Amino acid sequence: MVRAIVGANWGDEGKGKITDMCAENADVVVRFQGGSNAGHTIINEYGKFALHQLPSGVFRKGATNIISNGTALNAPYLIEEIKMVSEGLQAPVNLLISDRAQLLLDFHIKRDVYEEERLADRKFGSTKSGIAPFYADKFSKVGIQVWQIYGDDDLEEKVKGICLKNSILFENLYKKPPLDPGQVMAEIREVGEKIKPYVADTSACLRQAIKEGKSILLEGQLGALRDIEHGIYPFVTSSSTLAGYAASGAGIPPSSIEEILAVTKAYSTCVGEGPFVTELFGDVAQELRSRGGDAGEYGATTGRPRRVGFFDAVATKYGCEIQGATSVALTGLDVLGYLDEIPVCTAYKKDGKALAQSGSGVASFPNVSVLNHAEPSYQILAGWKKDIRGVDKESELPDNAKRYVAFLEEQLGVGISIISTGPKREETIVR
Repeated sequence: MVRAIVGANWGDEGKGKITDMCAENADVVVRFQGGSNAGHTIINEYGKFALHQLPSGVFRKGATNIISNGTALNAPYLIEEIKMVSEGLQAPVNLLISDRAQLLLDFHIKRDVYEEERLADRKFGSTKSGIAPFYADKFSKVGIQVWQIYGDDDLEEKVKGICLKNSILFENLYKKPPLDPGQVMAEIREVGEKIKPYVADTSACLRQAIKEGKSILLEGQLGALRDIEHGIYPFVTSSSTLAGYAASGAGIPPSSIEEILAVTKAYSTCVGEGPFVTELFGDVAQELRSRGGDAGEYGATTGRPRRVGFFDAVATKYGCEIQGATSVALTGLDVLGYLDEIPVCTAYKKDGKALAQSGSGVASFPNVSVLNHAEPSYQILAGWKKDIRGVDKESELPDNAKRYVAFLEEQLGVGISIISTGPKREETIVR
């Protein structure tokens, strides 16, 4: 069986824990897009880990972990991550890297940093991890794929061309030093030697695993609203975050994906720029932020305080539909136990007129120009005023917590199959 685990919102939904949990019976776990620009936090018997490149199945003995062709391979970052996890496991990491994955190099990061500096108050809120320049090069067909490190006789000439183009940009637009082709080649050769033991034709490995009936998890990064095609453009990432891209990014037939689990928090969080209709501010926001997660709502990659808000059923219904969710995992339910009342956004309005709503019917999600002027319309639910962290049986949830889950199901039109009541694996209800 092939199952995709993806985000229904802006990212930071708790996919790391859910993938780690679902990987218990998985034979293969695959990262199919994105790079080191977002992290998945995992807490298990080995400790607490923030993974950025490695699939979340690395802690499962016997599972093969794949970084596929759809990813942005920041090899130096990956090498450090392999070292960290190997020390935690006290065992080697079972990893394969696609020979068609493309290298994210140091000059991509510089371009990202320089461009955000140039844009100043018009910036997109980049994590400055080089993602946009990387994908720009990939689709301009001037990037370097892993196989080229070992089998392209013209690699040095290609690197000279890459450096020439970037140096013109660096010197004339950004007023920065030019690139040295020798240094770039040395960087490529160095990372090439370090990742060589892991390189494989991962698409063939996956298709063989499908043929043998093995269990495969496809792990997405960020969420539906950060998708380059269907998200809050231009405040999006530079790859597709949707389950629909998982087949291409992993190198498997689309028809092989049988289940799509969309992950959403019981409240809303967002890192980065762009419209966020239910955003809270001041003391109310700080209270929710400080209670969220295991150490508060702060980005696993950047450390930036996450923007927080009450549950946005309009955005989440759209996220579930565009992902094609067959079920939903709800994380962070325990965080809301301090509230007397819990608002849920079920509609967007402007000047008293409805723009979009959750509930029955097909979701319609406005573009950014409309979202910038949208106001949330809330339905208020009673809180449960009880600490439910660690509850692992639905029967032990307070009645108002059960009503809250049922209400969200009704608004999303998709069943909630997993409820997380804390960051640890065992702090989970499977329905």
